[in-house]
Amino acid sequence: MSILVLGSLVFAAFTKTNSVENTISDNSLITNETFEPVVVLELFTSQGCSSCPPADVLLDKVKRQYADEVYALSYHVDYWNYIGWEDPFSKPEYAKKQRDYNIQFRNRSNYTPQLVINGKEHIVGSNTNLLYNKIKAYKEQKAENKIGLSKIDNSGRGVSFEYEIYGNLRDKELRALLVLDQRQTLVRRGENRNRTLTNSNIVVAEKLIKPSESKGKGVLPIPKIVEPNEKKYLILLVQDVNYKISGAVKSTVL
Repeated sequence: MSILVLGSLVFAAFTKTNSVENTISDNSLITNETFEPVVVLELFTSQGCSSCPPADVLLDKVKRQYADEVYALSYHVDYWNYIGWEDPFSKPEYAKKQRDYNIQFRNRSNYTPQLVINGKEHIVGSNTNLLYNKIKAYKEQKAENKIGLSKIDNSGRGVSFEYEIYGNLRDKELRALLVLDQRQTLVRRGENRNRTLTNSNIVVAEKLIKPSESKGKGVLPIPKIVEPNEKKYLILLVQDVNYKISGAVKSTVL
């Protein structure tokens, strides 16, 4: 089985369910500045999907090849869990996020592996040539926003941080993510049974913040699935109401 189809999506208005803080009202945050390009890759994948491992490998390759230019994210969806293997990183919120994207794209269904680029378009996540062409194209497009990240504190069961956003912030929000660098898993059931899979840049926590001004603070919980000494990243993204990404920053969490 290569692609899982969930059926037709209803193209209608929808409400986000992520945690959202504050509202923006400061007109002074509107500027026409542009900044260095950002390329954000969001792979919707599952350990229970037989066609996903090649896309997982490709995402890891791109992450290493473009370490300072590409922001690679791996969202594990839960709709493959029914066939016998429960992906430990899967969340129903990520399947909803994928549905919200597909509504924007007017795509009729969720599928894996689906790769979303800068929140603007999607491709099959294992299509190597097309992905490299897309990365090249997006690296030539200036970004609308730039994010400064400071005072990262990982002393407890959460990661706190301060941020500063440059550029136009009207109708935009900040997405904060805690990302696990890499994990190997022996899959004992399902389509990938008896295979050891390597997943990279796994999103393990996410929060939306609507900034009331260009500077602010935030905190992300560290879920129990993350072990104390595992390498992880804090990634902040600026996106508009249609999920199009206009800025990004990354820092290693020590």
